[in-house]
Amino acid sequence: MTDTILALDGLTVRYPVRQGLGWREITALHPTDLDIARGETLAVVGESGSGKTTLGRAMLRLVEPSGGAIRYGGTDLVQLAPRRLRALRPRFQMIFQDPYSSLNPRRRIGAMLDDVLAHVGVPASERVARARALITSVGLDTDALERLPSAFSGGQRQRIAIARALATEPQIIVADEPVSALDVSIQAQVVNLLIDLKRERGLTLVFISHDLGIVSAIADRIAVMYFGEIVELAPAGPLAANPAHPYSAMLLRATPRPDVAAARETIRLATAAPSADLPSQLDPPAGCPFRSRCPRATGRCAAEAPRLMPMPQGGLAACHNPLPANATHDERGLVTT
Repeated sequence: MTDTILALDGLTVRYPVRQGLGWREITALHPTDLDIARGETLAVVGESGSGKTTLGRAMLRLVEPSGGAIRYGGTDLVQLAPRRLRALRPRFQMIFQDPYSSLNPRRRIGAMLDDVLAHVGVPASERVARARALITSVGLDTDALERLPSAFSGGQRQRIAIARALATEPQIIVADEPVSALDVSIQAQVVNLLIDLKRERGLTLVFISHDLGIVSAIADRIAVMYFGEIVELAPAGPLAANPAHPYSAMLLRATPRPDVAAARETIRLATAAPSADLPSQLDPPAGCPFRSRCPRATGRCAAEAPRLMPMPQGGLAACHNPLPANATHDERGLVTT
């Protein structure tokens, strides 16, 4: 039996937005059910505006859910009073996208780590040794503790942010596009560091990204999001090799490849596909929100919203006309009835 560390049950996030002289409500995260297993790496992928960051922040209650439950053990985090929630906060940490704005520019690294260690009750006599151990665990020298964030590159700052997240000895870390602001040459280093630390410390990692190519190499499972909903959920290897949802296939086709023939095929399929027509949150479409961009859409897609269902290739997908198992490039662009 899988040991579930965090279970989302109908988790929903809605925001009020001004329109004209009044206010309307948009749904940034539609009711979402998701079980996260202890020790797994779950990747959450999708384009900008797909709801992946909202999901990551909502599961830690960094944004307030509008409905649903977040169960950690026998506790529903949504129902917790602020004082009890603060007591559990050290178990859940988030690494943010921008390493330049996530660190206080006026505080030395050692002081920042000391603040966190003091907050979680580490005795003053042990904090220097703990800070040194944390900074070396992310591949930096201990003299970094005496310096300000401005002395470091983007990749080094993200390592410091990781060390700060580890200071509370968390059980779950949500990493929100932690390498998207970094140079390509060091992205792999930071990703590999996260995976190594996750294995060494027995962490559960939720890795948010727009790059399905990156996460397919590191994740145990992948949740693909579109328009505030999970549209496909499957083990990483099978999903990357044999996606069921046309949107997942589109994300995979957008991944750069060194192979010239594959690159030409990607360009051909992109040219033949319908032009992007992103739906409006203020005026959501009926049926499947991806249908205006989908080469496999049928009349049913305009009338009936699909639900997550088991697929022949494994996993779940919300699609009335999913890709067949072992689909070829050409089949991914055709409609089957």
